[in-house]
Amino acid sequence: MSGFCPSIFSDLLQIHIPSFYLHPPKAKCNTRMRLYVVPSKMFRCYATTESLHVGITSNETQVSPIVTDPDKSQSKRLGDDFEMMLEELFSEIKSMISLGNKSDALDLLEANYEAVKEQMVAGRKSIEEAAILDVIALGYMAIEDFKMVDIIMNMLNEIVHDLSDDEPLLDSILTHMGSMNSALGRFENSMLLYKRALTILEKNHGSNSKSLVMPLLGMGKALVSAGRAIKAIDIYHRTISILESNMGAESKELVVPLNALGNLLIEEGKVKDAENTFMRIIAIHTNLYGKDDDRVAMAMCSLANAKCAKGDAEGAIDLYTNALRMMEHSENMNLDDIVLEKTRVELAELLHVVGRAKEGRKLLEECLSITKKYKGEEDPSYITHLTNLATSYSRSKNYVESERLLRSTLNIMKKTVDPDDPSTTFPMLQLAVTLYNLKQDKEAEQLAVKVLHIREKAFGNSSLPVGEALECLISIQKRVGRDDGEILEMLKRNLRIQEREFGDESEQVVETLKKIVFYMEKMEIKDQKYPFQRRLSLLRNKFKQQLQY
Repeated sequence: MSGFCPSIFSDLLQIHIPSFYLHPPKAKCNTRMRLYVVPSKMFRCYATTESLHVGITSNETQVSPIVTDPDKSQSKRLGDDFEMMLEELFSEIKSMISLGNKSDALDLLEANYEAVKEQMVAGRKSIEEAAILDVIALGYMAIEDFKMVDIIMNMLNEIVHDLSDDEPLLDSILTHMGSMNSALGRFENSMLLYKRALTILEKNHGSNSKSLVMPLLGMGKALVSAGRAIKAIDIYHRTISILESNMGAESKELVVPLNALGNLLIEEGKVKDAENTFMRIIAIHTNLYGKDDDRVAMAMCSLANAKCAKGDAEGAIDLYTNALRMMEHSENMNLDDIVLEKTRVELAELLHVVGRAKEGRKLLEECLSITKKYKGEEDPSYITHLTNLATSYSRSKNYVESERLLRSTLNIMKKTVDPDDPSTTFPMLQLAVTLYNLKQDKEAEQLAVKVLHIREKAFGNSSLPVGEALECLISIQKRVGRDDGEILEMLKRNLRIQEREFGDESEQVVETLKKIVFYMEKMEIKDQKYPFQRRLSLLRNKFKQQLQY
């Protein structure tokens, strides 16, 4: 599911609340009710080997990346001192970032980058330079300087292309490169790097070695991102099989590939298989930590997603409710824990779906109260919960309360972000819809136009968020009697956006085609109407045939 889901208008006279969420769950029931989930801001280390660390040596700023090879004798060829330098460098960079010393980390990375660059200009392009660049790239990735990561990836490609597969540490460097390429959206490159790493590891350790697990997991993730789900499922099954044969069927290491597999099975519509996968995770955690452990609770939330995907909303609610109770009584979780917060929001959403809005709002109010107490009203998560609560009241047609909450949201955001920050457009567009429902069309139109302009600047004229703003503005302007020709042009523009984002035969495209034909008939431009009318008729006939089957 996309982060931006434009509402589908059932007819030209009806307008719906925009549906947004920040971190969508893996699977949800078929509903237009969507709530925000506060994103967690976590330190991201893309190293895929537990032993990879980085550090700084003595008083000089030196760089050196290290990834411990499963065969320790290989890394001896590079020397333990070199390996220690790498570990120290990464540890230093990681420590700087975690303490908020981003500028110091950048200075350290830049100094080491320039040192390696000079060595490469002088003709040194060995495994040592590759290992150092590997650590530098991981550092830049952690501070989200993707431009530098891109530059370093090109340098690394130049080096590793000419290295033989028996070089020490090469398999780990290739695995890291695969991870970083995947993060940059270069999924085909990522898969090629993982494939070479796997070839090296299989040659050195066999096809059933647990050293294959990390590159296999990376390969699976890249395949999913590239849309090759069937192959990814095979990869996850192989990973699970390797771990089972090496560590046993109840090993905690199985949880990561099982979780990835379960989520993918949901996306592929294999819900029963997904349920079995998550039930196995629950069994593993229960066996290792006891039935009341918070890890069991989190696995229950994943199982709830699977039940929701097959339409068992009540079963999902029961699981979420029990999981929430377990987390709240856990000694490992504070009341404001991000996982607890996410669980409350997802349960609230489900309760709204089955018509238990009052119970759902109680959870949202609890989120709001906890966030206010522990983080303050200007924390981004407080804004999220205010918006969620406003959404809830809008769904219950209590537009007055929704308006109050949304205006409070925007007033707080005025103090924390720039007026043209795209984050303001989420509550702003929702306020426009709320005012529309309160028959306050003039202000609703002004807000919708402002949202459109901010999003055009932030996301591009043909982006999905712009399409959503257009759809809202069209409905408002129709009711206030704006020029039919201008509305028709906006509809055509929105159609082009929907065709690119959802496909030429999507439900969104059909709905917009209906509106275009309606306006062309109203304006009596029959010569232009024919191709749109014909396309709409063909799509309707196709959908009828699909329903018959």
